[in-house]
Amino acid sequence: MANSNKSKMEQIAEGTRGEGEVELGRDFKEKNSKYTTDGSVDIGGQVAAKATTGGWVAGSIVLVNQGLATLACFGVGVNLVLFLTRVAGQNNADAANSVSKWTGTVFMFSLLGAFLSDSYWGRYKTCVVFQFIFVIGLVALSLSSQMFMLRPSGCGKANEPCGAHSSLEMGLFYLSIYLVALGNGGYQPNIATFGADQFEEGDPREARSKISFFSYFYLALNLGSLFSNTFLSYFQEEGLWAMSYWASAGSASLALILFLCGTRRYRHFRPGGNPLRRVCQVVVAAVKKWKVEMTPRGADDLYEFDGKEIEAGASEGSKRILHSEGFRFLDRAALITSDDFPVSGDSTAANPWRLCTITQVEEVKCILRLLPIWLCTILYSVVFTQMASLFVEQGAAMKTTIFADFRIPPASMSAFDIFSVAIFIFFYRRILQPIAAALRHDPRGLTELQRMGVGLIIAVAAMITAGIVEHFRLKLQRGGETSSLSILWQVPQFMLIGASEVFMYVGQLEFFNEQAPEGLKSFGSALCMTSMSLGNYMSDILVTVVMKITGKDDRPGWIPVNLNRGHMDRFYFLLAALTTADFVIYVICAKWYRCIKIEGKGEGEEDGECSD
Repeated sequence: MANSNKSKMEQIAEGTRGEGEVELGRDFKEKNSKYTTDGSVDIGGQVAAKATTGGWVAGSIVLVNQGLATLACFGVGVNLVLFLTRVAGQNNADAANSVSKWTGTVFMFSLLGAFLSDSYWGRYKTCVVFQFIFVIGLVALSLSSQMFMLRPSGCGKANEPCGAHSSLEMGLFYLSIYLVALGNGGYQPNIATFGADQFEEGDPREARSKISFFSYFYLALNLGSLFSNTFLSYFQEEGLWAMSYWASAGSASLALILFLCGTRRYRHFRPGGNPLRRVCQVVVAAVKKWKVEMTPRGADDLYEFDGKEIEAGASEGSKRILHSEGFRFLDRAALITSDDFPVSGDSTAANPWRLCTITQVEEVKCILRLLPIWLCTILYSVVFTQMASLFVEQGAAMKTTIFADFRIPPASMSAFDIFSVAIFIFFYRRILQPIAAALRHDPRGLTELQRMGVGLIIAVAAMITAGIVEHFRLKLQRGGETSSLSILWQVPQFMLIGASEVFMYVGQLEFFNEQAPEGLKSFGSALCMTSMSLGNYMSDILVTVVMKITGKDDRPGWIPVNLNRGHMDRFYFLLAALTTADFVIYVICAKWYRCIKIEGKGEGEEDGECSD
């Protein structure tokens, strides 16, 4: 009835305005279909155009880059212990310790790379800088090996150790391998996240591609390691160390050149400032207000900027994180009091060490929620580590010849793990995921948390299988000699480890990338790498403890030098039991976990729950 009182001219004007709004809406929708809306920009700092940036063109460059870089890194690490014993003249114990420290350092440098990327440099610049350091380290390693380490000429084979080396020569060698560790470690957590940046999550088609990217990324990593474990390992076994290191240097150089060639095609996100300071501000502000009474009104009394973007320092296009329940003590940091604004009416004058936004508080909550899940993945890394250590020792104590005189090197059995990864990636993406999506009415199929749980279950099966194989190996050995059980009986345990990786490590990459706050994406990927690092250290500790307990009173222990006198099968069963207990704890943590809730995304998920 209100419209009947309006003049004809007013009604025409309103109709015209409505048509204009429809036209503006159409223009806005058309613009959004051409440009990204997630805050990503091109190399010139302009909003990224979907047709000329990102997508599978940029993603494929990242995948090839990852494969070549992995080939280069594994070309150094796969037989580093042999180089230290045959060329550097170290004993087995010292060489093993040196390799453990080097491997752990590679993963620990990932935290440095993630920090620089998230805080100051951005992912593209960080990848370029650390890849350049990686290449320098490999060239230095090739030169130092060829000019100083491999003397006399032709040394470095199993029966031809090299001569003594000066402190300067050893210093140059260690400087070069730790430059390799710095370069690869700082690059690794950023390249996975940078590849995922090439797909806009708000675009349904690109969102599906982003999920697939992590699977193909892990496949590229394994294919690179396959080449290292076969061709480069053969060169090194024959004493051609310098040739293999030059091949690694060439592969890393090609990876860097290829990465730079794609510069104009990439989508970039601006760094969001020092996250450590933001976390400390929340803690300090919460402590300062610990006596302030909290009201039951939830987020209504909490502070947040009025604009769409979060505070200065966050990347352009970043959206606010919605308030969540839990860790209520931290909510005090965002609780508005009369002392928070020195200048009346000026919300920008708030002291950040006394008043933080809801988004800033939720970033800290996200980190606290991720930590229990991350801790549960460390024991899985202990299981995964056995593939490169005890599985190899077990294989060396088995019958390694087939077809009369063809010998299978125990270390090369890891190729079955890589084949398993390739098979199960396609099996999951092409068969299992569509079935699970149809049954659960969820396009994701299984959630990331569910897939990680499946990975733990398969890891238990792998350890039980390895224990059973070891039990029969011991039964079929006579008089301390090599067992008559064929090394091919190890194939199932390697295949199971590969299947578990597809569910655990790929799911882990997706989960931490998805759930880490916008300014901590690279940190989320670094968590995956530090999990592997701590798994290496924890495995060493566990073996040491087991040997001290089982090797008392002149008993050989479960894992002696001569495996025929021990009971490594019991150690495998112990790992199976520990992983089962870890799975139970993981399920509890996964049920407790609540997803990050971003403004404009995922409001339909009940309580942000990820585990159902």
